[in-house]
Amino acid sequence: MNKFEEFQAFIAVVDAGSFTVAADRLGSAKSAVSRRVSSLEERLGVQLLHRTTRVLNLTETGRSFYDHGTRILADLEEAETAVQQEHGELRGTLRFALPLSFGVRHLCGPIATFCQQHPKIRFDLDLNDRRVDLIEENFDLALRIGRLSDSSLIARRLFDARTVICASPHYLHVHGVPETPDDLRDHQCLVYSNLADPDKWSYEDRDGNKKSVKLKHVMSASSGDFLSNAAAHGMGLVMQPTFIVSQTIRSGNLVPVLIDYRWPVTPAYAVYPPTRHLSYRVRAFIDFLAEKFSGTPQWDRDCEAPMPRQ
Repeated sequence: MNKFEEFQAFIAVVDAGSFTVAADRLGSAKSAVSRRVSSLEERLGVQLLHRTTRVLNLTETGRSFYDHGTRILADLEEAETAVQQEHGELRGTLRFALPLSFGVRHLCGPIATFCQQHPKIRFDLDLNDRRVDLIEENFDLALRIGRLSDSSLIARRLFDARTVICASPHYLHVHGVPETPDDLRDHQCLVYSNLADPDKWSYEDRDGNKKSVKLKHVMSASSGDFLSNAAAHGMGLVMQPTFIVSQTIRSGNLVPVLIDYRWPVTPAYAVYPPTRHLSYRVRAFIDFLAEKFSGTPQWDRDCEAPMPRQ
């Protein structure tokens, strides 16, 4: 029996919720569709569907097979369209994992623009700071900010995520402006607890020498947004990515300090599994992101404010 017909029949049955409706959509007899699904299960050696007289339910294996199958059919449809048209229209679903804070602030607009340019593209987004397994969880790509530890993935560098030290004008008025990183030891500091060593802030001095300063923090938290908000309320100095604090700096509620020193810079990548064929839609979206984030991002320009003086 034709493997593709088996595969197509299984996807159609799941989408339709019944063999009868699936058969109508495929223009086949119900018995033929049932035979194709049974043949597929027999060939794979697993049960994909729980069948009762009233309901069809996917097994756990069936759900995984269906998720992979829908992507394959979407890729096939997209490839056929690309061949049939000089400029093939992108279509299908993009499963995209991205960090919560960055995604909320800086990716809604670009994604909306991409969808306007390609109206048959759909996005399935996972906004989460956890590191997803792209292969096991069936994602097309992810945006990752940080050093890459998974050498099995393919990465394209998009931009550098810079950090800045900042505090509220009120805090600096009361406690003074630190003139050197060593002065931070005498200040109230708010630290990001997800770092390996939250109380150590690393930097490069004016001569390019790599150094660090050990702090005594007054608050630690696992949310950069919360820490930035706490700093804006006068609770202390914070080191955060410019893409998080830029709007608060632009509004004047946070002020950058120690800007003559180079604080951590972390590369940001679009990463995707090493598949033999990267779909048109994934490739197009990665190219789109690379162009969108080329040059100096707006969030870095917003943070280039002069250091305040007492």
